[in-house]
Amino acid sequence: MDPWNDIAQAIGEATGKPFSIASKSPIGGGCINRAYRLSGDGREFFVKVNRAFGLEMFQAEAEALGELAAAAAMRVPLPVTVGVAGPSAYLVLEYIPLVGRVDGAALGTELAALHRVTGTRFGWHRDNTIGSTPQVNTPENDWVAFWQQHRLGVQLDLAGRSGLGPRALEKGARLMEGLAGFFTDHRPQPSLLHGDLWGGNAASDDHGRPVIFDPATYYGDRETDLAMTELFGGFGGAFLRAYQDAWPLDAGYRTRKTLYNLYHILNHFNLFGGGYGAQADAMIDRLLAELR
Repeated sequence: MDPWNDIAQAIGEATGKPFSIASKSPIGGGCINRAYRLSGDGREFFVKVNRAFGLEMFQAEAEALGELAAAAAMRVPLPVTVGVAGPSAYLVLEYIPLVGRVDGAALGTELAALHRVTGTRFGWHRDNTIGSTPQVNTPENDWVAFWQQHRLGVQLDLAGRSGLGPRALEKGARLMEGLAGFFTDHRPQPSLLHGDLWGGNAASDDHGRPVIFDPATYYGDRETDLAMTELFGGFGGAFLRAYQDAWPLDAGYRTRKTLYNLYHILNHFNLFGGGYGAQADAMIDRLLAELR
């Protein structure tokens, strides 16, 4: 069954103006969903498609983009509609022409403004995903408890089922027990986070303004977003300098960024295996050394 007629009809209903597809161009870059640029009637949309079980993931993404947009700190693609058409789930977003590498300084300044938006508890009103892994966002008043129960603990449990060695798992358990030692002088606010802010999830629009997308949003320590930016290449020195100028980081960030990025490396091990297990083991060793 071809879902595109249903998707076009849903776009028309959501926008209040009938839409017919004149052209549909695949867009590469993602490893979880298929993506397309739809054009017709002088309008363009960005569409993600997955099998029908992806509906909940798309609904959470649409809500996250709406929450990030409401903060009025950074540009994100606005959600248009989400649903199921035949065998496929879909998410329709505003189409934003993306041009070149993101302006690191502008991104740093705007990200600090986003992080100034705070909630009353850590977590979010619904679960979502990090990559394709379920991400638990049950609200908590205590950040250390949140990170133990809903972030690091979840990934370590998954890693045990994915084949991470017993020695690494034993060290991970010790790290969990000592987690509070990384927060003796650090009391984070529940900042609004992108949640998965690596180089592939940010770009510039055709006016040079940063755009962030593919969020795994929740409210948490702003350092987790900063740590993720450094994990796979980062956005350059101007980015971190601009962020620090807008909102300086605590001295302990250099240690805690390894703790926060351990969550993502374990998730990569659980998704892809390979050398991520050894990388996670080495990170656990470095963190345990800090607790001695």
